[in-house]
Amino acid sequence: MTHTAIIGGTGLTWLPEFEETHREKLITPWGEPSSDIIHGKLFGEEIVFLARHGEKHTIPPHRINYRANIQALKESGVISIIAAAAVGGIRADLGPAKIAIPSQIIDYSHGRAGTFFEDKLDHVTHIDFTHPYSPGLREKLLDAGFRAGLRVIDGGVYACTQGPRLETSAEIIRIERDGGDMVGMTGMPEAALARELGMDYAACAIVANWAAGKSNQEITMAEIEGNLLKGMADFANLLRHCLCSTIALQ
Repeated sequence: MTHTAIIGGTGLTWLPEFEETHREKLITPWGEPSSDIIHGKLFGEEIVFLARHGEKHTIPPHRINYRANIQALKESGVISIIAAAAVGGIRADLGPAKIAIPSQIIDYSHGRAGTFFEDKLDHVTHIDFTHPYSPGLREKLLDAGFRAGLRVIDGGVYACTQGPRLETSAEIIRIERDGGDMVGMTGMPEAALARELGMDYAACAIVANWAAGKSNQEITMAEIEGNLLKGMADFANLLRHCLCSTIALQ
């Protein structure tokens, strides 16, 4: 049984080194996931892969069926999720093409179905979300980055906005004042849903651009795509060392 899943975000709708073996087309109680659940081998290790925005990158952040995605991975036997996430850098050391393993989340999104626990309950359920990313899996990713020779940034607060538009410079000032170090659009409710189903979850944040107002340059798709190309190559290198690691999750 495959235990590890990679969720690919913007810039990662496929893994070039991934050897597909078979697919599952699942229908969950919450509907269809963004893509087939694709089983295969990555660097010799069995994993499953899910394209968060769909295999042709057509689903915007606010329309992703996060519940179906996480439920489908659970039904496929996944116990650990490594989520790739493109972000805008706010903190000075989070420049384009850098990789960070965030440690906290602030959620600014709205109107998203964000819990499995809302109807036909025997009792109200509250998860402990003090530490939104699984510590053991975070440490495994950080160790893999070190062994890969990458300068992976340990920690940082991921601010999740609604999208699909990018933020205003005033919004970034507010987020920075709130303690946000990077900004993305898909980190929530994905992390919380994984916690509700008892799955380990950690994110690799790849900086696609400086957040609004952090650079004098206009944010363009050409810039984002170029930075993600380098960042995703480093992410693949990190995955190679992570999947082959013998470090046990804590």
